[in-house]
Amino acid sequence: MNPARPIRVLIIDDSALVRRMASAALASDPQIEVVGTAIDPLAAQEMIPALQPDVLTLDLEMPRMDGLTFLRLLMERSPLPVVVLSSLTPRGSDYALEALRLGAVEVMGKAGSSSIEELGAELVVKVKAAAAARLGRPMGALLPHPVPASGKKLPPPGSFDPRSLILLGASTGGTEALREVLTHLPAEMPPIAVVQHIPAVFSRNFAARLDALCALEVREAADGDRLRPGTVLLAPGGHHLLVHWRGDHYAARISEGPLVWHQRPAVDLLFASAAAAGAGSHCAAGLLTGMGRDGAEGLLQLRQRGALTFAQDEASCVVFGMPRAAWQAGATDTLLPLGGIASFLLQSRVPAQADALTSAST
Repeated sequence: MNPARPIRVLIIDDSALVRRMASAALASDPQIEVVGTAIDPLAAQEMIPALQPDVLTLDLEMPRMDGLTFLRLLMERSPLPVVVLSSLTPRGSDYALEALRLGAVEVMGKAGSSSIEELGAELVVKVKAAAAARLGRPMGALLPHPVPASGKKLPPPGSFDPRSLILLGASTGGTEALREVLTHLPAEMPPIAVVQHIPAVFSRNFAARLDALCALEVREAADGDRLRPGTVLLAPGGHHLLVHWRGDHYAARISEGPLVWHQRPAVDLLFASAAAAGAGSHCAAGLLTGMGRDGAEGLLQLRQRGALTFAQDEASCVVFGMPRAAWQAGATDTLLPLGGIASFLLQSRVPAQADALTSAST
């Protein structure tokens, strides 16, 4: 894309009202130009060669050709960054997660005309993130096979120092990055807490999908949940996830506080809460692919308290924004390819190893 011209967007949706309101929301930003609208994917296929859009917005449930079929064909033949607009239903959430697996860059929910109007600013942000995304990025060397998810068994009590903790934050491209990392970890891991920028409703389906693929137990966090070894707690969409120390274990705190870096959940709040809870040298924390700078300040707080910190490298990121911000802030000096993050976390499972690993990485 030529940075000197606006981002060219083609809107694909069978609802005339959604097309009109999405067009108005995007046209309000001088860095975006809506070059056309299409009633369905078949119409879009005819328009793309002439309009040469930089980004597509895509509904998933449409007549003549559904959005997932179109997305699969698009990514096979002539990939373009895609922002999915999906209904806030369990079925819509499943479709949206499948779209991310197929290569969509961003997803956001729609629950009617008023929702599109209210979420206009979010749509602008997601289109800009999609325009900056790297498609067909090299993923790095992955482990040969995911860990079998059958027969989940939590590690026995006492397997880890109760202060041990792993924290991960991600945004654009993060759903697939998290899948690659978590499916290559065994159940014998310290507690893991994750913030992924994801719309409300979608997060529960995302957690369930990961749980079906992972040896670890993965679920959406609830207020007061105990962080246990062998378990991953995912921040619920639309809510912040924080951790605090409760006598002899970490517990989750769910908050509907203000947006941070235009996000709720926000990675910075999770990381800062862990730093305040004394995770320090017992913690490994990292930022995966994502637009913006959420997480950099919290990661720096953790590093200053002795945590082992890292960020995904540029070559394997969909968007290098959050990892770059962490690097520039001095929150980490360790950049890892996506395919190397699981093995890095495996080596950092024992808190006593943190100092040696930090010395080796500098």
